[in-house]
This record gives sequence, structure tokens and C-alpha cells, in this order.
Amino acid sequence: MQWAGSAVSLLVLGLAWTLQASPVHHKPLNLTQENFDLGRFMGKWYEVAVVSSCPHYTRRKSADPVIVALDLQHVTSEGNFTMTATSFRNGTCKKTSTDYGLTSTPGRFFHHVARFGADVDSFVVHTNYSEYAMMLLHGIEKPSGIESITVKLYSRTMNVTAAVLDDFKTLVREHGMTSDAIIMNQNKGSCGITEEED
Repeated sequence: MQWAGSAVSLLVLGLAWTLQASPVHHKPLNLTQENFDLGRFMGKWYEVAVVSSCPHYTRRKSADPVIVALDLQHVTSEGNFTMTATSFRNGTCKKTSTDYGLTSTPGRFFHHVARFGADVDSFVVHTNYSEYAMMLLHGIEKPSGIESITVKLYSRTMNVTAAVLDDFKTLVREHGMTSDAIIMNQNKGSCGITEEED
């Protein structure tokens, strides 16, 4: 009987130690597109919809929800790719470039946002390459440790079908956000190929 009591005590102590040593983090279920093909994912996309758990990002995007043109370029010999984002805001073309590091998981990328001191993992959750791509971004600000989830819908054109939008809404709900919070970007003009970067 004494042995059983000691065993239970050790079990309880072990469980308590395990719970303290392994805090539970609320992280998204990060599943990437099966058999992801980086080459087919490269090229031109448009960011047509977005939703985020970050209130600052949501306020900024809601204030001017414009479609962002994206150009993804990868040099085969390098372990990263460049995303050039162009948008037409207040009559002016705005262009930025971001380098995304490739990871050992196909369809998962990494970049750092110096402005916010944030490390961001990006996941291509669903894509058919020729029509749409659904992206999940998991960001952690340093040193605060504040986490955020952003879900984006890319399209090869400035429009998406109702079926694709319904699938996007389902993905958004799976990550704890409501479809009512989705920001649909608007076509407010485009940048000609002769436009210079600001």
C-alpha cells in the first residue's frame, strides 16, 4: 500500500513538472500544400483578401484596402526568393521587396520584419497554382513574444470565384477568426510597367 502511495505521488509530481516544463502555446495547425512545387508557385499574384488577429495590421489594411500586385522570383541556386509587392495608393505607386528564406518544409517560408522586430513563418496552405493560393502567416514580435495569425488569399487575376472565397472563409474560421473580419481588397488603379519605385 505504501508503495502504491509513493508511486501515485511520483506520478503527480512528474505530471506537474511536465506541465511546467511544456507550456501550451496556441499555434495554428501549420499544414502546407501537399507535394508543393516552388517553381509553379512563382510568378505574378494579386493579394485580394486578408484577415488578421493583429489589430494594428487590421486597422492599417482597413483604412486603404487596395489590391496588391505581387511578383515572386526565385533563382534556382539560392535558398530564398524575392517577393516584390506593388500597390497604387493615393495616386502613387508604392513598391517594396522582401526576401523569403526557404525552409526544409516545402511550402513554408521565413522572413523578418525589422520595423516590428517580428519573425514570420509563411505557409502555402492550399493552391492550384493557376488560380489561387491561400497563405497563413504566423508572426512573433520580439522581445514581447506577441503572436499573430494572418490569412491571405492570392489570385492570379484580380477576381476569385465564389467557391474559392468560400474555401478561404472556412480556412479563416479554422484559425479562430470570423469571415466577417475578412478585408476584401479593391482595385483602385494599377501601376504601369514604366512606373518608378518611390
